[in-house]
Amino acid sequence: MFQGTRASKTNTDFWTALKPRVRELRRDATPAEQRLWSALRGKRLGVKFRRQHPINRYVVDFYCVEAALAIEVDGSVHETRAEEDANRQSYIEENNVRFLRFRNEDVLNRLPYVIETVQRALQYKVTP
Repeated sequence: MFQGTRASKTNTDFWTALKPRVRELRRDATPAEQRLWSALRGKRLGVKFRRQHPINRYVVDFYCVEAALAIEVDGSVHETRAEEDANRQSYIEENNVRFLRFRNEDVLNRLPYVIETVQRALQYKVTP
């Protein structure tokens, strides 16, 4: 169905450094992240998603290896990090990972729209 990417693997050194941060991010998930995780977990959309998944030196909120799809949920902190977020997204996309970005408000107030957007993205095969 989908093809994985080289970006789905994280260098051992990066993983060792990121592991405590990943655990902290999972433990301290925002309400929007918790709500979206409830909709994605357990193959509810037909594929497995991981949360707070490292891709090289970056950590994405949700990642589906099978579909090479990263999902970010942006809160107000991202308003001041637009350039950093754009660079991060470009790096991830250069590694054949598709990227969806949603605002907290959309996840909390328009979850059916968010899920529909994710489902549409899952329909398309990634070309290596």
